[in-house]
Amino acid sequence: MIKNKIKNSANILHVLSSMWVLLLALIIFIDVMGRAIFDHPLLGTSEIVKNSVVAITFLQLPLAINIKAMLRTTVLLDFLGKKGAFGLELFALTLGAVFFLGVVYGSLEPLIEAWEIGEYEGEGALRVPTYPVRATIFLMGIFCAVVYMNQIFQQIKNYDYTKK
Repeated sequence: MIKNKIKNSANILHVLSSMWVLLLALIIFIDVMGRAIFDHPLLGTSEIVKNSVVAITFLQLPLAINIKAMLRTTVLLDFLGKKGAFGLELFALTLGAVFFLGVVYGSLEPLIEAWEIGEYEGEGALRVPTYPVRATIFLMGIFCAVVYMNQIFQQIKNYDYTKK
């Protein structure tokens, strides 16, 4: 049940990030056309793009982790045999969970500070708030750690302990 909720949530976040990419493409197109035709760029484009790329990346991570599309090689797994591969896979999944828990821990204080002071990037006509991106990093860090922990559980549950 939790596996399906993770999958559905990760897919929804992926679709949301894909729509965000299309919106960014439109913003960049308008900026380029504004520069070329009217000699006037769209204000704040660089700040929007800079913050959006980070948020989009973190929104896509849960699906990449869930479908096991993170960068990996099976050379070592093939060499180690069934038990060794099981142990290495558990170790890698644990490292992934610990890494994202570290991201959560490391991003909490900057998120709170950005929220309290109303941190913005950019100057002039358009100032882009940073706390939504910081909140995305924090929340997706939690979600990614949960995805890894679910994979650890699934790995242990589905392992055939009768075979050597």
